[in-house]
Amino acid sequence: MSKPLGYYTAYTPGDNSLLERLQEEYGSTFEKMTKREKLVILTVLASHIGCQLEGDVRGQIFDVAKQMRDELSLSDQGGVMEAIISQVRWGQNYEQQ
Repeated sequence: MSKPLGYYTAYTPGDNSLLERLQEEYGSTFEKMTKREKLVILTVLASHIGCQLEGDVRGQIFDVAKQMRDELSLSDQGGVMEAIISQVRWGQNYEQQ
């Protein structure tokens, strides 16, 4: 079962923020969005955050992503996404030299 938006964000009920408006329109767990719509939002936000970071992406990472896309089940692809989101958010990242 999903936790409400406020669990993951700085949203506070009654703060009249974008997060409050989104929760009112789409539900506290975005239950009024399809899986495809949620994945579009995830893609846009991940691209935006990635573009804010300095450094290059090693070419082999694109190969790894293609292998994951081609060889992992949809469930495992979702699991990898969840693991990466947690690692990005909480700072478990390799530092390139």
